[in-house]
Amino acid sequence: MIPKTNLGPFQKFLGVLLLLLCFVGIFIVYYNPTVSWLTCSKDAAVVQENTSSRNASSPNTIVLVWPWPFGYSFDSESCGPTYGITGCHLTDDRSVYGRAHAVMFHHRDISGPPLQRWVWMNMESPDFSASVPSMDNLFNLTASYRRDSDIWVPYGQLVGISEEDEPFRIPTKDKLVCWIVSHWKSEFKRVQYFEELRQHMEVNAYGHSFGKHMSDQDFQAVIPSCKFYLSFENSVYKDYITEKLFNPMIMGSVPVVLGPSRENYEEFIPADSFIHVDDFKTPKELAEHLKLLDQNQEMYERFFTWRKHFVARRSDFGLEHACRICDHIKRNKGYRVFKNLNKWYWG
Repeated sequence: MIPKTNLGPFQKFLGVLLLLLCFVGIFIVYYNPTVSWLTCSKDAAVVQENTSSRNASSPNTIVLVWPWPFGYSFDSESCGPTYGITGCHLTDDRSVYGRAHAVMFHHRDISGPPLQRWVWMNMESPDFSASVPSMDNLFNLTASYRRDSDIWVPYGQLVGISEEDEPFRIPTKDKLVCWIVSHWKSEFKRVQYFEELRQHMEVNAYGHSFGKHMSDQDFQAVIPSCKFYLSFENSVYKDYITEKLFNPMIMGSVPVVLGPSRENYEEFIPADSFIHVDDFKTPKELAEHLKLLDQNQEMYERFFTWRKHFVARRSDFGLEHACRICDHIKRNKGYRVFKNLNKWYWG
């Protein structure tokens, strides 16, 4: 009979330790696991370095454009060279949604209630933008032609002349009044005004409604050849002053405007750079005034006094919105929700 021996605590500890070592040895022999996690290999270091480098050079602010407005895309890094706004990356890659700082939705491309709320962008007047009730409490910011938008992007503006701008000369004229129109409806105020105006003077009218299709080249040639151009908006709303004004100002014609009030126009351009239909009681009086100016070159040339100090520029549809949104996001980090979009825009 073998006598019983009592093992002390130390002997028990050694026994357990031996069993663990045996188990580890067997595991290594049979399974041969990799232990690269214990040390940092050169490859891993390179990956880490490349990742850090990439993160360091990545743009600070990403604007996801959802989708490109009317399908018109623009270069992802355009904000810097075009507007001097650096650190912005524009993309339509929806896989970056989780990392994007802002999402720009173009109203006319929203076919149903959008799934996200971010930046609402629209350049059409309320008459040509269908109201979507579900948009209330959905977006954080607005970007439009309205001056009370969070991000204001007018259709155009006057900027100071630079050394790169050639001295302005009034183009040669062979027509008194011109109008190029594509959207024709008899109930439009502009159409009704035009119909009465042409009873008192000749108006060179172009577009599908007059059987005179205009190419881009034709467009660029006709407007400078006209002393006056009818810058008639399709609807009348505050701040809704479109390229119909800025095109003739750029090309050297005097705009005759029909739109919001004269006071509103004068917030954008000098008072003596245009003619407003509201300055006359009837289209007949306007026609008489235009004929008078046609006979007085000195009076006519006063409409171009502003060209000594400024040039007119058009905004870049979609691209400028995305860049201005990016700039706004970079400078404003606070929380904001636009609660009553429908009341604000259509109300």
